[in-house]
Amino acid sequence: MATTKQLFYYPSNASMAPHIVLEEIGKAFELVKVKREVNAHKSAEYLRLNPNGLIPVYVEGSMVLYETAAICLHLADTHPESGMAPLLATPERAAFYKWLMWLSNTLQTALIVYFYPERWVDAGNESGARQVQAHAESKIASLLEQLEAQLQQSEGPWLLGAQYTVLDPYAFMLCRWTRGFAKPARTWPLLGAYLQRMLARPAVQRMIATEGLAEPLV
Repeated sequence: MATTKQLFYYPSNASMAPHIVLEEIGKAFELVKVKREVNAHKSAEYLRLNPNGLIPVYVEGSMVLYETAAICLHLADTHPESGMAPLLATPERAAFYKWLMWLSNTLQTALIVYFYPERWVDAGNESGARQVQAHAESKIASLLEQLEAQLQQSEGPWLLGAQYTVLDPYAFMLCRWTRGFAKPARTWPLLGAYLQRMLARPAVQRMIATEGLAEPLV
């Protein structure tokens, strides 16, 4: 009997990248929507899965895994036939690790600061929160420039070049989060074209339909 695979998700949250990866792999899995609007991710039941109270969580048999990058890497490694990661012990794999950690630890972290600036100031300090958010948006712009430069260097069509990897769903998710910015990711020439290539992928289209995402998609 096949091991049950479950992804605990919420539309447009950090679960989007592993959702796309699962769609790309094409194996059976179950989506479990976490009712974030009623703080279900902070419930005792959910905290037993992820004590941080964050989405996503991936469950495979008795294994419970959280952290988006870890889930994506696990899926790539357990489905090598999908080609979603370069071969181990190669320069391409080293570059893959670098960009996966950069997406998770640098760009995603800056985006979290932007969306939750009140976490970084004293309670009630609204002007301080606005300042933190403004600085975060400026930082994110410089990071999007790095993505633009990487696409130019790799010559595309994907982040590492010819090979489509889990980096691409991850980068797509984070770029989508900038859609309401004064200068969103789609306004960079290479990034804009890259995001359109992502939107054209059937796996991404299935994710959009399942999660019920509305325009603008990026």
